[in-house]
Amino acid sequence: MTGTTLIAGIGNIFLGDDGFGVAVAQRLAEVPLPDGVRVVDYGIRGMHLAHDLAGGVGTAILVDAAPRGEAPGTVYVIEPELGPAAAPGGGPEAAGDRELPAGPLLDAHGMQPDLVLGMLQVLEGERPDRILVVGCEPASTDYGMTLSEPVAAAVDEAVKVVLGLVGAPDSGAGGTCTASTSTGSTAGGSAPPGQVTEG
Repeated sequence: MTGTTLIAGIGNIFLGDDGFGVAVAQRLAEVPLPDGVRVVDYGIRGMHLAHDLAGGVGTAILVDAAPRGEAPGTVYVIEPELGPAAAPGGGPEAAGDRELPAGPLLDAHGMQPDLVLGMLQVLEGERPDRILVVGCEPASTDYGMTLSEPVAAAVDEAVKVVLGLVGAPDSGAGGTCTASTSTGSTAGGSAPPGQVTEG
């Protein structure tokens, strides 16, 4: 496994706040990143992302809209639980005959992070040692190419969070998270737009 870090912007820019991950990736592409860190705007190319994640990335940070019932603009840091990986050359059987998550693999969004992670269970190759999701509570994912006001305001905060995660200097992200070791619940209740909640 390599020590590289992949920052992946995910989302459909034609569905309002679903374009959050793309906006963050575009902003990160304009700032210096530490050696071994690269940022890619995957948009709705979920299959491409899944294959890249299985190609020897050390750490993956997925940035996407993440509806979890909090105030729009709330930024989350989530470390999802991953099942055992398939043995090299073993295919789905080596991973315990797991199937991909139920639901459409290709929709207007492209592929949500949970489906991308599900595909890693059956793809051959090395999967990342660590996967994090930096998500933002959307206000609307209706058709449109503009982020809502609270989500647009959260882009800068998410950039700071990602820079802090990769150890970029002067990221300004320290001390803004409400820490939690759980992988599914939000810590500390509702957070106002722009506040970072780690779940």
